[in-house]
Amino acid sequence: MSEPWRYQVRVEIQEELAELARRNPDNPGLAPLPAILKTHRATLKCQYDAFADYVAAAERDGAEHYPLYEWTKDTIEDPVKEQKYLKSFTLYVAGEQLYPKEQADALEADLRPLVGGRILTRMARLDSNPANNPQMPARYRR
Repeated sequence: MSEPWRYQVRVEIQEELAELARRNPDNPGLAPLPAILKTHRATLKCQYDAFADYVAAAERDGAEHYPLYEWTKDTIEDPVKEQKYLKSFTLYVAGEQLYPKEQADALEADLRPLVGGRILTRMARLDSNPANNPQMPARYRR
């Protein structure tokens, strides 16, 4: 029997608050977001920062060990995508990028009232099913 899919919640933070969320996610100016995250043992990771960390690791350790290096590097160097991903945040739960459905459900339920308000512009759920995830464009495949 195969393992059940695991899930990830992502949020987009209002542009004027995104930098604050990147640098100081516990700031009272983001309330009630920090309290909700604490309840779920969740933390924010800016997608742009995650991509930049991946590129830095590939450049340090050898890009041949990082199959998404070129695609990711092109992404962070594209000004339009940079603006998009500076507002996009992955929610880690207990330090994990992917977590059980029940945890994703509970986190989403508590965050839903914030969507469309002063803090969050949108929320999405991703899963570990490869069929539901973007595939690398052909030009980046080796």
